Amino acid sequence: MNKLLTTSLLIIIGLFSITKAAVAEQIIKGDPKPAMIIFSQKNDGGWSQALDEARLKVEADLGISIPVVENVPENAAAVKPAVELFIDRGHNIIIGSAFGYSDAFKELAEKHPDVVFLNPAGTTNADNLMSFYGRTYESQYLCGMAAGAISKSGKLGFVAANPFGLVNWTVNAYAMGAQQMNPDATVTVIFTGAWNDPVKERAATEALTEQGIDVIGQHVDTPTPQIVSEEKDIYSTGHHRDLSEFSAATQCSSVWVWERFLTPEIKKIADGTWESSQWGAFLSISQGGTDIACCGDAVSDTDKSKIMKARDEIMAGKHVFAGPLKDASGTVRVKEGDVLGDGDLWGMDWFVDGVISQ
Repeated sequence: MNKLLTTSLLIIIGLFSITKAAVAEQIIKGDPKPAMIIFSQKNDGGWSQALDEARLKVEADLGISIPVVENVPENAAAVKPAVELFIDRGHNIIIGSAFGYSDAFKELAEKHPDVVFLNPAGTTNADNLMSFYGRTYESQYLCGMAAGAISKSGKLGFVAANPFGLVNWTVNAYAMGAQQMNPDATVTVIFTGAWNDPVKERAATEALTEQGIDVIGQHVDTPTPQIVSEEKDIYSTGHHRDLSEFSAATQCSSVWVWERFLTPEIKKIADGTWESSQWGAFLSISQGGTDIACCGDAVSDTDKSKIMKARDEIMAGKHVFAGPLKDASGTVRVKEGDVLGDGDLWGMDWFVDGVISQ
């Protein structure tokens, strides 16, 4: 490549970078003023509380105030007025909290091109809108290791909401983690059909304990499985937050660490370097998705070291769903040397060997 061509390309690249930065700077005007809307009560003990706790940490990290309104239902008629009120008051970054906000956020982003919208669990994206979620299978794998280590029977249970891809991958990863500690471990999963239904969650947990299961994991929005586990004198692992605050039976929790993602994103929005993605953001532990609160007294120091070593390996890029991997029927799902793609993760409708689905 001749010197003139090289110099020309460098100038073009430099101008392109400047143009992108200039465009990015124009997304918001002035200093960042985030606000948050939450679909349920912010002290629900689970998903919403994890977001609200992240909000408080971001406030401390950036030295700003982030107002929040709670109990905004997942329909456009409720979402749009709440967001418009914040925008009228000068807020230029709106942080949502729900899958059900996706379409309303898309419409609002089109109407307000100078406002950035961030929506956990959303499915819509645009130049000024980005949905994001965490690779919860990573943290659930690690909690599964803790469960497999402390189970005396090798029979684990799991209380889940709905058999969607993002729930199925947590069940599968949990079983795979448990089998790292006990190759004969099984996981029996009961789906309640609801994200937040303590009555159904209690019934499911009690049904699992009647089968001789001695550790119960979960992917629901309340700490009911933890409370019932303590009542039944068995162990449990939690989801969303460190649920040991509700029950000493909790030995590990898959916890959201949204502040690790939101703080740098808001900084990038402020300095004009932020960019959205047509696919949103699918966050690993190292990127600020989930992490673990581990471990309880029942997990030995030796086993805790194994769990933390596995965490380090995941942080370094190890994929939980790496081949060879078969499903419960013996069908090869991931060939040796391959890893499961993101599209296949979101569409996961199968279980690994050792998972008993009811």
